[in-house]
Amino acid sequence: MRPGVAPAAVLVPLSLLLLGGAVRPASPLPDRMADTGGGTQLITAVAAGTGSTTGTVTWWDRMGGRWATAGSAPARFGAKGLAEGAARRQGTYTTPTGLYGMPYAFGAEPAPRGTAYRYRPVRRDSWWCQDDGSRSYNRWTEPRAADCRATEAEHLIGFRAQYAHALVVGFNYRRPVHGRGAGIFLHVNGRGATAGCVSVPKKAMRRILRWADPARDPHIAIGTEGGRTSITRH
Repeated sequence: MRPGVAPAAVLVPLSLLLLGGAVRPASPLPDRMADTGGGTQLITAVAAGTGSTTGTVTWWDRMGGRWATAGSAPARFGAKGLAEGAARRQGTYTTPTGLYGMPYAFGAEPAPRGTAYRYRPVRRDSWWCQDDGSRSYNRWTEPRAADCRATEAEHLIGFRAQYAHALVVGFNYRRPVHGRGAGIFLHVNGRGATAGCVSVPKKAMRRILRWADPARDPHIAIGTEGGRTSITRH
């Protein structure tokens, strides 16, 4: 040790004493967000940056005026990362950032016991229309709508693993803007990154469905740790 240089182990406690004690822990993520949707349940899906294809999904409960973690799981995002929801275009393999409601759940397997969400079973004639020229754009159609081309629609039964259980993410849903994107879900992991959805392990997806209560108005917030697409901007 050089004379006159205090070790870091001494400097840190002294600085803490000058600050009046221990450093306060960071507030829960929902408390740092501009908007959480107004309900008492929230799912956050966070990636390090817009180029990331992995991150973390956390689900939260608000009780007694405080947000607390109810669960967490590793997440996957689009193969081309994330993009601002308002500027996203269809076919870009990006996950849209933003704050969204979750209209209903669906699955190729029965709903986990305790699921409160409306749960649509995936059947052989269940499709999700992504045809930009169809009146059924960004909608479940059963059977496939006449004006929705099969090449521009997702045959849900063909993705039994990924859609064993899923929640519809309300991106571009209430008043669909054609060309912005369709079929964004929170679903079970496939083999790798998604085409624009958010995915989690099957066990986590089942836990989320048992936890989510539509009476508590849950929303999902998708974003990055910082920058223009930071989750705290929602």
